[in-house]
Amino acid sequence: MAATTQPTWEIEPSDLPDFCSKPTLVLGCGNTLFGDDGFGCAVIDHVEAHYPVPEDVCLLDVGTGVRKLLFTLCLSPIRPQRLIILDAIDAGRVPGEVFEIDPADIPAAKQDDFSLHQLPTSNLLRELQQTCAVEVRVLACQTGPLPEQVQTGFSEAVSNAVPRAAELLVHEYFSGQHSICATKRQDAASLETRK
Repeated sequence: MAATTQPTWEIEPSDLPDFCSKPTLVLGCGNTLFGDDGFGCAVIDHVEAHYPVPEDVCLLDVGTGVRKLLFTLCLSPIRPQRLIILDAIDAGRVPGEVFEIDPADIPAAKQDDFSLHQLPTSNLLRELQQTCAVEVRVLACQTGPLPEQVQTGFSEAVSNAVPRAAELLVHEYFSGQHSICATKRQDAASLETRK
């Protein structure tokens, strides 16, 4: 009986979607139907409208669908070197404050929303960071009170934070100078005040 050989599948980077193959992936997360929670999506829109996006950067407004994309990244043989998540969270800070948070420190208080804060999604971020060697950053904005029912639009504080966060994202991650690093974390708000 002759031995059968299994076909080998080689995947070329050009065969994969941009979110797997580009070195930097930026995901705007949130539910635009619940007030300030749509912050991450608005930052993506603002960057696309006001800044040139480098060829090595993939920007995606993922809304509430981030989990499937992160799962795909975990399974992909080719991944971005850096993943930046944009999201609104309640961390007990001043509404509209923009800051970086470690994926391990994402508050579990919002377990029932549809965004980044759910535990399985947080676990996928840690998996990408620890097992897949992807640098993961979370650029967050402190929400104001979220509405109890569907209500579009932002509070004034979060609306004002969108262009600041977009500028910070472009300055820190598109310029090649990544001053926010794992060994020296600083609040993005304090970086803004030094300008």
